[in-house]
Amino acid sequence: MDGGACGGSRPASGLRLITMEELEAETKQNLEPNGGLDRDHERQQEEEAYDDDDYEENPGVEPETLLRFWQHVGKAHRVDVPADMSEPIQQLTVAVESSSRRETIPFKLLEQRETFVGVEYEKRLYDSACWACVTLSEDTYEQSICQGFMKIMRYICQQNTAGKYLGMTVPIVTVVGTDEAHTTMSRKVKMAFFLPHQFQEKPPLPTDPDITLETWSAIVVYSRAFTGLADETSILSEINALAELLDADVSYVSRSFIIAGYSSLATAHRHNEVWFLERR
Repeated sequence: MDGGACGGSRPASGLRLITMEELEAETKQNLEPNGGLDRDHERQQEEEAYDDDDYEENPGVEPETLLRFWQHVGKAHRVDVPADMSEPIQQLTVAVESSSRRETIPFKLLEQRETFVGVEYEKRLYDSACWACVTLSEDTYEQSICQGFMKIMRYICQQNTAGKYLGMTVPIVTVVGTDEAHTTMSRKVKMAFFLPHQFQEKPPLPTDPDITLETWSAIVVYSRAFTGLADETSILSEINALAELLDADVSYVSRSFIIAGYSSLATAHRHNEVWFLERR
């Protein structure tokens, strides 16, 4: 993956270019047996036990209600959701659930494999673009995602040099790593937010030093959709399912994958995708 820093001629401070090789290399680190898988079913039950009818039917409910919902979800993963997240949660929940208030990352469809039951996978081309990224290594995937998403939400909602709400794009993606057999996930994950088109050339800088702006050069991905919770168990299952579907002559990065999320982390009926990066 080749390309320039976010903003083209902008100063290099806070901005960097990331290549497909870097994405692959950095997710090979910190692999360890996953001690959290045995708790997945218990956590899912805790999340589903919460009465979320108001959220599901009306994402525009009071900020306090949404905050309590997120705090309940965070508690299931031993993540504290502070009170100052109320406004970002409200803004982004409404944006994510309203197609008129969000921007979908553009891509070119290269191939689509279908059967009588529906689409098995798609091959897509994503052009070079600027992303806001944060890397975490919490005890579990779910903890990293919760912490990372809160940082991204703050950046989108005002903690940037423009001092304003930037707008929502979907999906938000997470780069994950596995062992060669796709049975264990690395603790290290990278969450990335695609900058809205009006900020691609001159992106506002984050005030959080943990967030970096990176230009990802063009990538070709093989994408397979799945629904429900995107936890370590389901992600490994979906990675193995897509690997079985791809033809033997398809060359892809074998230990780094992208999980794309189109729905709020606080809803049980999520629209997700797993992406394989074509090796070139």
